[in-house]
Amino acid sequence: MNFLLDPVAALGRATLALVRHAGALTLFALLGLSHLVRPPFYWRVFVASLIDIAYYSLPVVALTAVFSGGVIALQSYTGFAQYHVQSAIAGIVVLAVVRELGPVLAGLMVAGRVGAAMSAEIGTMRVTDQIDALYTLSTDPMKYLVAPRLLAGTMALPFLVAIADILGVLGGFAVSTTKLGFEPGAYIIATFNAVKPLDVTVGLVKAAVFGFLIALLGCYHGYTSRGGAEGVGAATTSAVVSASILLLAFDYLITDLFFAQ
Repeated sequence: MNFLLDPVAALGRATLALVRHAGALTLFALLGLSHLVRPPFYWRVFVASLIDIAYYSLPVVALTAVFSGGVIALQSYTGFAQYHVQSAIAGIVVLAVVRELGPVLAGLMVAGRVGAAMSAEIGTMRVTDQIDALYTLSTDPMKYLVAPRLLAGTMALPFLVAIADILGVLGGFAVSTTKLGFEPGAYIIATFNAVKPLDVTVGLVKAAVFGFLIALLGCYHGYTSRGGAEGVGAATTSAVVSASILLLAFDYLITDLFFAQ
């Protein structure tokens, strides 16, 4: 009977581990948020984190957005030309970028760059006992390390996504007018007619949620890392993978919340 019970036992252990980690992450998030409304607040750490996330992530997000917009225009033209509806390309590009690709691609790029960096930094502090040293200095590590980064991530991603939206639409515009033969004025008018304030709002809401999740998971995996350099490496990998998965899951949930009929 063991060959029948072992898979069930393994599934039960995996389920319990998932629930345990989800509960620990939720408590960690609530504790970090509680420190945002209780003084003191470390503005220097917040500003440094905001600059690191928003400014230094800008090049990779910008390049990703420009090329994504161009690819959407090319792929849309290839498909729509069969049905002679090429005029819809401007609307497809702007809606795809603003609703989905802007927030998702920017979030994934930042998760790979910033989430890994946060986890490695805090994880190194954990395994070298620097976090314990903060207690001896009467400094709460959650307040000093986690709370400013949560706020910085939540504020930085909407800025990056707004830039990504503009550049993604410009990328589609450049390809459509220079390669596909669209008239610039008509393309711009079609773009503004297709996009609605709700589309932009949903994209920015997604960005704020994604930024919070990236900072949360980067801090959580670094803060709970163990086992020296190997543990820090494992925590960094876990931070990027879990952030990417949660980004896609919350992308679906937010899209379903706003656009489901």
